[in-house]
Amino acid sequence: MLEDVRANDIGDDMPLFGDGLGLDSIDALELAIAIDRHFGVTIDADDERNKEIFACVNALARHIANEQPET
Repeated sequence: MLEDVRANDIGDDMPLFGDGLGLDSIDALELAIAIDRHFGVTIDADDERNKEIFACVNALARHIANEQPET
């Protein structure tokens, strides 16, 4: 459902799931894999903070910044 959505169309505080962008659990899995590969930050499927972590782009960015391994 995101074929016509551009990055500029996604607000930093727009909900990623539900009535926001409308992502689903498969999208969350794909995001988690991409975040792990690109930033070295692992997000476990059973992490009780996942709803908070995946709330919006800003929440994801904060989580990555806080959890990213130091280089």
